[in-house]
Amino acid sequence: MLTSSSSFSRIWSVLLLLVVTSACTLTLAADTPTAFPSNGGMAAKLQSFVDNHVIAGAVVLVADKEKVLDLETLGYSDAPAKKPMAGNNLFYIASMTKCFTATALMMMVDGGKVDINDPVEKYLPEFKGQMVEEAANKGHPHPPQHPITVKEVMNHTAGLAKGPWADRFSLEAMVKDIAKKPLQWEPGTKMQYSIGPAVGGRIVEVVSGIPYCQFIQQRLLDPLGLKDTTFWPNAEQATRLALTHHYNPETKTMEPLQHRPDQLKEGKIGNVPPIVFSQFGISMINGYARHYANPAGSLFSTATDCGTFCQMILNGGTWQGKRYISEAAWKQMTSNQTGDVLVGNGDLAYGLGFFVQRKAVDGGSSVGSFGHHGARKTKMWIEPQNGIVMVLMVQCNELTHNQEHDLYAAFHKQATVRFGKVGKRDSAAQ
Repeated sequence: MLTSSSSFSRIWSVLLLLVVTSACTLTLAADTPTAFPSNGGMAAKLQSFVDNHVIAGAVVLVADKEKVLDLETLGYSDAPAKKPMAGNNLFYIASMTKCFTATALMMMVDGGKVDINDPVEKYLPEFKGQMVEEAANKGHPHPPQHPITVKEVMNHTAGLAKGPWADRFSLEAMVKDIAKKPLQWEPGTKMQYSIGPAVGGRIVEVVSGIPYCQFIQQRLLDPLGLKDTTFWPNAEQATRLALTHHYNPETKTMEPLQHRPDQLKEGKIGNVPPIVFSQFGISMINGYARHYANPAGSLFSTATDCGTFCQMILNGGTWQGKRYISEAAWKQMTSNQTGDVLVGNGDLAYGLGFFVQRKAVDGGSSVGSFGHHGARKTKMWIEPQNGIVMVLMVQCNELTHNQEHDLYAAFHKQATVRFGKVGKRDSAAQ
């Protein structure tokens, strides 16, 4: 039995050491970023695109309905500075925003406040009296056979005119300008990628009674925990922005894009983080100042955030016990809503905010899969047949059609073979 004061002192010293050690361990655990698996070999399979100056770098993610299966990085977020790409780098996802907008709109459908077959003018009176002015009949506008519908603006068959738009100080102003322009063809007869989802976003704004960007934040981004998905990257997020690169044939290097260095040097950029301004130019000044967001393409995000959104879609509109859209709304959004209207080369269709794989193509996605890409070559794709979602984050403006096809095909092939249900089954049978 220990009775001496020295013995008690030794006991207390040991106990104190254990407490401090445990506290330190807990602190380190809390400060350590979540570790995702990175043994899928995806980066190695895509490295040639970096070596051949097609892209500067990338983040790739594959997940199933419940967890991230693979998260890998390759190349650089800033090639001249040799800054390695990181898993939490921020990317401009551009037209992938349409998927978020469509989801918000379908929430209004679920609430009985919007019907996708209704004419747009029911919600936005400025569209009343729109005329058709087809190229073959220029100068002789005529009334459309039917007013454009919510479904048609969301699947790009409404025939909306192309920009530029006179006023982009607010979503309301831009959509009113869109309404003033005559339609380019009879609604529902042709598919041409358009600004249509911006009209859908404005409908969300009017019907919900709150700004579109606020609705997206409150009903989608916050509940899903997408802390790095935003229309306006803050100062900290800007430090993680992956730069957009292009190949300079003279120097044979990848160089970052830079807008208006004169304004940047003079500090005429409002409250836009300098690196964001250098990548996107003066249009960002109004966005930050007025919290203006384009529902057709203005979000920034990370691979993990996009992966979580896609997991919710893969799960039929639910995530971690919460339902975001009904099964009926999910089916409308992610299935063929363009019918027999030609989309692409005929292998695709368009849902509501999502491209849909209509026909099988060599090295392509499985029939019934769906997703979207962005202007700077980001892509997220959902493969129900394979039970996975795939996210590819790059920032490049100037890929040829073949380069873009080869990049996407290589990523898709490796993801499905390594992690997809069909790929695993086929590999096991060999």
